[in-house]
This record gives sequence, C-alpha cells and structure tokens, in this order.
Amino acid sequence: MTHFPVTSTTLSATALGQFAIEKYNLSANATCQLFRTGINHTYFITDNDHKYMLRVYCYNWRSKEEIEAEIDLLLLLKQNSTSISYPIADRNKQFIQDINAPEGLRHAVLFSFAEGGKMRFMDQATCFKIGVLMAQVHQITVDKSCNRVAYNPETLLKTPYKQALQHFPAENPEMQYLKTVCDRITQTFESVDHSEISKGIVHLDIWYDNMSITEESAITIFDFDFCGNGPLVLDVAYFCKQLFHIENNKVEYESKKEQFLKGYQSIRSLTVEELQLIPEAGAAIWLFYLGVQSQRFDWSNVFLTENYLKLMYVARLKSWLDYPEKQKS
Repeated sequence: MTHFPVTSTTLSATALGQFAIEKYNLSANATCQLFRTGINHTYFITDNDHKYMLRVYCYNWRSKEEIEAEIDLLLLLKQNSTSISYPIADRNKQFIQDINAPEGLRHAVLFSFAEGGKMRFMDQATCFKIGVLMAQVHQITVDKSCNRVAYNPETLLKTPYKQALQHFPAENPEMQYLKTVCDRITQTFESVDHSEISKGIVHLDIWYDNMSITEESAITIFDFDFCGNGPLVLDVAYFCKQLFHIENNKVEYESKKEQFLKGYQSIRSLTVEELQLIPEAGAAIWLFYLGVQSQRFDWSNVFLTENYLKLMYVARLKSWLDYPEKQKS
C-alpha cells in the first residue's frame, strides 16, 4: 500500500525519549511527554531530578541557519548570566538534531527547563522585575544583529496583511481597518527620528506565556523562536500591549505598566521617541502575528474566522490604539 503524503505530523514521545537518551547520554529511565503542539511541538523530558524541554521545529518553519542564529543568541545571553532557557549540546557537542519525519526533515533542540509556573495576573513587583530582565537582555543585544529577519514596516505590517488576504477578502470591514492601520503605522515608522531609537536583537514575544516565575519570584524567559533584528522598543511595547489586554481594570494596568517601565529604565533608559512609539509598535507586532496565524493555517485554523477577526482580533487592536486618546479626554 502506498503511503499518502502528509504536511504535518506529531512525533511519538516514546520514540523521541529513546532518541534523547541516546543523543544526550540520559539515564535509561528518562521519559518524554508531549506538552503541546503549535507553531512548533514541545515535549518535556524528565531524567530523575532533571527536567528539559525538547522543541521539535515544524517542517519548513525555520531553516538550520535561523536555528543556529537563535542558539548563538541564547549562548551569548547565558554567557552573560541572563535568566533565560538555554540550548543544551548532545554528547557530540551538537545543538541541532535532524529528524527524518514523514513530511520531511525536521530539526530539534534540547533546552534547559524554565523552573516555575506561568503568572497571568502579575503584581507590581513582578512587573518591575520583568522590566529589569528585559532591559538586561537588551543591554547585551543592543547594536548587535543576528542571521534572522529584520523587523520593519515590510515584515511587521505589509507582508502580514498580504498573508491575511489569503483568508479574508480586502472588502471585509475589518481588513479595511487593518489596511488603514498598516498605512498609518508605516508612516510613523518612516518618519520617526531613528537616531533616538535603539536597535539590536529582539525577542518579539515576551509576555506571561513565555516566562516562568518561581514562588521566590525568580523569572526565566524562554521561546526565542521569533528573535530577529529591529527596534528594541518592540519588546517593551508588546509586553505593555499584552498587559493592557490582561488587566481589565485600567488603573491597575497603568500602575503595573509604570512599574514595568521603571524596572526597565533602572537598567536602560527609554527616549521620549521610544515611549511615544509604544502604542503603534505594540500594534505592529499584533498585526505581525495575524500574519503568522495566516501563514501557519495548519496550526491556527480554529482562529481564522470572521468572528475571530472582528470580535477578538480587531476589537482588541482598536481598544489598544484608542486608549491613549481616551486617556487625554
């Protein structure tokens, strides 16, 4: 019988566990468990008292060169004692594993486990510490570049909008609104005084779901899959935007945002131009991730409906962009 071609598979946790035992010299009783599927697939590996995270990149999602760039960044941050989840080399001192999956060649990397849990509703002290940690990362990545995408109006706005057009017609009222927003933010990015905007390597996805916090309030950032080159304020803006959506009480939001920015600026100052750019920079990343969902329809098809676009996606974008004007009134 001929095997039917596939575009995506979920690899056996049992087989991956045995694979990891052999590659990383783990004990024979080490276990592997699928944690979640998504843009990439995540497995937890437990070896007695040690725990690891195995990321299996989806087919054709990241090139080997892109993964190498992510690894180089993480090793640089680890060398500087930054609290991040870092890659672990195998017995042959290799970081990237090649896996012949049914759909084609996939890559895998083993990472240190980020101790703690997710904290959706953070107190002011935690927001301050997150600001400090983000700034510590930026202190290392400022004025540096990696072999990754450059985040600019083309990659953050124009390309994602075109990708969304594969699923929604241009005549859709929400798509018309997004086009207006894209044009407006593009103009802002092109007219800003770039000498006042720090650039370097950004994470682009720092929010509560990509950090672990222990009971002792130790914070570890992980998942640098979207790292790339661009204005460092992008990371600042995206955290503020996520915090805005989490905190329905905007008085609480303002106080926590203030502590986050205070923590950040205890390490790195932000210019007036950078602070003013936060609303539109946050919106640009929001638009970028609509493009990711459109591009990775195999993972995100449950989201890509007109109801989602209108009630969840655009409604949140509007509330974020309208908020600064409401504050003035």
